[in-house]
Amino acid sequence: MGGAPSTPRNPGGGDDVSVAEYLITTFVGEKSFPLASDFWSKLLELPSSSRWPSDRVHQACELFARSNGYTRHLAKLLIHLSWCLQELLQASDDQAASTYKKAVNATYIASVFLKHLIENGKSDSLVELHLSLDDSEPVPHGFVMDQDIQNFVMHSVLSFIGSTEVSPNSYVLHQELLNFMIVAMSTQLLSGPSPGPRDANPFIDAAMSQEKSLVCLAVRRLLLNYISRTSPNAKTYLYSDGDSPGILERVGSAAATFVLLPLNYLVNNSGDGSIHPLAECSLHVLLILTNYHNPIMSDESLTDKSDDSAISDSVSKGHVFSSGNTFSKALANARDVEFDRSDVDGNAYPGPHVRIPFASLFDTLGMCLADEGAVLLLYSLLQGNSDFKEYVLVRTDLDTMLMPILETLYNASKRTSSNQIYMMLIVLLILSEDSSFNSSIHKMILPSVPWYKEHLLHQTSLGSLMVIILIRTVQHNLSKLRDVYLQTTCLATLANMAPHAHHLSAYASQRLVSLFYMLSRKYNKLSELTGQKQQSIKISMAGEGDTVSEELAAELQIFTDFLRLVLDILNAILTYALPRNPEIVYAIMHRQEVFQPFKNHPRFHELVENIYTVLDFFNSRMDSQRSDREWSVQKVLQFIINNCRSWRGEGMKMFTQLHFSYEQESHPEEFFIPYVWQLAFSRCGFSFNPDAINLFPVPQQVEKQAEDGRGEEVEEGKEKKVQELLEQRIVLDP
Repeated sequence: MGGAPSTPRNPGGGDDVSVAEYLITTFVGEKSFPLASDFWSKLLELPSSSRWPSDRVHQACELFARSNGYTRHLAKLLIHLSWCLQELLQASDDQAASTYKKAVNATYIASVFLKHLIENGKSDSLVELHLSLDDSEPVPHGFVMDQDIQNFVMHSVLSFIGSTEVSPNSYVLHQELLNFMIVAMSTQLLSGPSPGPRDANPFIDAAMSQEKSLVCLAVRRLLLNYISRTSPNAKTYLYSDGDSPGILERVGSAAATFVLLPLNYLVNNSGDGSIHPLAECSLHVLLILTNYHNPIMSDESLTDKSDDSAISDSVSKGHVFSSGNTFSKALANARDVEFDRSDVDGNAYPGPHVRIPFASLFDTLGMCLADEGAVLLLYSLLQGNSDFKEYVLVRTDLDTMLMPILETLYNASKRTSSNQIYMMLIVLLILSEDSSFNSSIHKMILPSVPWYKEHLLHQTSLGSLMVIILIRTVQHNLSKLRDVYLQTTCLATLANMAPHAHHLSAYASQRLVSLFYMLSRKYNKLSELTGQKQQSIKISMAGEGDTVSEELAAELQIFTDFLRLVLDILNAILTYALPRNPEIVYAIMHRQEVFQPFKNHPRFHELVENIYTVLDFFNSRMDSQRSDREWSVQKVLQFIINNCRSWRGEGMKMFTQLHFSYEQESHPEEFFIPYVWQLAFSRCGFSFNPDAINLFPVPQQVEKQAEDGRGEEVEEGKEKKVQELLEQRIVLDP
């Protein structure tokens, strides 16, 4: 390998197809070409005029996997890609045309072969990638031989993405670089859902090691791509179904697709299409980067051990810690271009940070919240970025963001994933932590809610609609005790909202009392079953009933907590907001019999006492006038409104005002990393060898396990795991 092999010549001066086929065959062959060879220019300047079928592409990838260890052509291709991108950052528009074409082809070719090596790798450390040059490799002037190639290419990719505006000329390259990043970061798919210090993720680790200023530029560009939602020009970026003459065609270049490699080899055509592919890919690249977690082991734990058990012990003794995620920090510190806290406080933030238009981001999220990726981005911003959260809370058009969430929750039983429901409910809980939010949503009146079919909602406040949807969500899930967290989140949000209720609608008030009745019936039934079971155990003295009794007792405790929480919600409205909510008084008076069984109940009587204080106040005044008039619904309501003015809360017991807040669990990455990759699969059309995926169960694996008789066990285990991972802490603030 010491000499420099000659560059292959055009065999017989044939057409573009034969030239391209010869060059690709040479690229995947056993002959190694040095970095300085003009073979690379010929390879990367191929025209868009022909293609290979998928089986030949797969054959080429197989040959490449066998030869790359000797030729190191992947490493050399990545270096050439980096050089092209660096040249584009410095070149004028006139000089950039040829380099642009080479960069596009280099990106796509690298994506195809890198993806094959990753998904078919045999070693945990991914040595098959061979991301280094042979020691005998002739080194061009100015190239540092011992630098990490993955760091070199990720620096160049992020620099181009962060520093270059998306234009008709650069759109295709931006799109292909994002595709390349998804492929390069797909090494995460090979590991389990719990990140470990020995997971091999060379490219994403390289991205994490970039300087803060570059990370901020990249995060800013990804957010702007998502906000702008630029669509590809039809003449610039054309998809085909795999049978038409071209895959992606662009006048004067290879149009982001190496012509011999069909697009459907890299992406999965069964994925949902998008009219904004650049925005979708930008969002999912951002989510993958910001949710990455890299546990690092100390030197002590990395010491070679003589046996596996010693290694396991070393890992479990607390020598693992987490390196900071620079992309997550950049997103958390993003600021509004229109306003900076330094304008008020007089203290500017040190160092570079992301500046984006919050107004445009708010509007874009409002348009896209039916999509899970948008919900996850909103969650990330509300959870981690205090400036954006404050911006959202002072907006006067909160319906822009809330209406899509509420409509999706309304239709949850039809098509919404459980993960999406959880994330939306957490978003509502986070927002409800703020008292100004709870007050403002009741001041916004909705003329109508056409998608709500069970009841005509006319001139309903946004707050009342939110109460209705949260109660409906609870009621639809009451029969599924494994969704206790969902119920708790809904009730915690309602509890935060309760003291700030303002002119709660008649329908919302009725639904709240009906929720209490539904829970009380379930509670009474469980109480009866528990008593019967305990009696039967005493009689039989058999130990086998203990487990059943424990399960019933646990279920009873859950519904006890739910019932108390609903009573707390009613108490909060009656204690702090009764004069502003005559409809809740009417609903309680109309169904006052449902509270009677709990009036002297040892677990609930103190909360029910306040309800009866209110009932006694209004009932006594109504009784004094009952002989004088006939009562209609409107007259009763007007009577309540009139007497609310004289209500002073005398006799009411003051309980501590409940306030729940959301805290993320200590290892959220165990949920979010698999989740963001599943979203990338569904929205970016990304495909991967299902047998190589260990990050989450794939349909093929579930079907196979079902055939083996383990399907139900797998699904039950999956639901339990998701439940455990999603049970971030809902904290009752002191």
